[in-house]
Amino acid sequence: MTALVVGLDGGGTGTRCVVATLSGEITGRGYGGAANALSSPDPALSLGAALRTALDGLDPARVVGGVLALAGARSAPERATAVADSAWRAAGLTGRPRIVPDTLAAFAGATGEPSGTVLVAGTGATAVRIEDRRATRWADGYGWLLGDEGSGTWIGLRAVRAVLACLDGRAGPTALRGAVLGRLVEDGVAAGAGADGAPVGAVRDGGSVEAVGGGVSAGWLVGAVEAGVAREGPGWLARLAPVVEDAARAGDATAAGVLDEAALRLTGTVLALGPGAGPLVVAGSLLTGPTLLAERVRALLPGPVLTTRDGAAGAAALALHTLSPGTAGPAHLRLLAEKAVEEATE
Repeated sequence: MTALVVGLDGGGTGTRCVVATLSGEITGRGYGGAANALSSPDPALSLGAALRTALDGLDPARVVGGVLALAGARSAPERATAVADSAWRAAGLTGRPRIVPDTLAAFAGATGEPSGTVLVAGTGATAVRIEDRRATRWADGYGWLLGDEGSGTWIGLRAVRAVLACLDGRAGPTALRGAVLGRLVEDGVAAGAGADGAPVGAVRDGGSVEAVGGGVSAGWLVGAVEAGVAREGPGWLARLAPVVEDAARAGDATAAGVLDEAALRLTGTVLALGPGAGPLVVAGSLLTGPTLLAERVRALLPGPVLTTRDGAAGAAALALHTLSPGTAGPAHLRLLAEKAVEEATE
């Protein structure tokens, strides 16, 4: 019976899971919803879905270890452990998985080196120094209310603030006004739309907030955003980051300014860690895709930068290193190579 390990990467937007052999061959993949231990509505449900789909057709008894890398694990370790253990047992797995911050798996998902630095910008944002596959120093990562500067949630919040300033006269016109409101309608926050496409009929505090002046009131927008956050958590704001990206590409100065500020804050976060040995890795959807923010950040960072391939594969690699310290290097590199092959065939 071939032994298996589980690697899972649970973030504020979605969850990815892989099952691999001890030699680094991926035998199963699974996906789930948001799994931030602090802010996601039901992280255990998301973890369970990813584990079950990854293990589909495989005997859970073959699993001899696992690493679950979770957003929020650093700030709420007890909750993260409880959620992870519950999902692990519900998937029919025995023993207990190792719980680590998702940043550790992001670093391992880019390189087989044991030490270096990782900058993450997705729903949240942080920079971490890694030494011997353990996080030793952090900058930011304090959550949407107190930090996560330059993250998708940070960008989305500033987009909403920019639209509010436009609506009440504190700032001039911006393409973000129509773009943000349009996204809210697409997401079903609004009850309907008027003849000019403006959302109307949203309910806040028991009353109808009507559209005014051919658009919408600031009160409607506040109510719509509050409804979205109440429904899905503050990470919901991160879905407005692509709206800012599109507006900036179209030449909107306000949107471009938001991205410029986000890039400065992200680079400031990673530079705050000071110089260190090993590669610099960027991770998170805002920095791994062909985004304007990624271009701005790379232009500001010194030296070469690696891009993470898959946090779930990185988590599986950490599981292999836990089981076989000092000898798991080849299997780690095979996991990354398998991810590269998957990307090339998509």
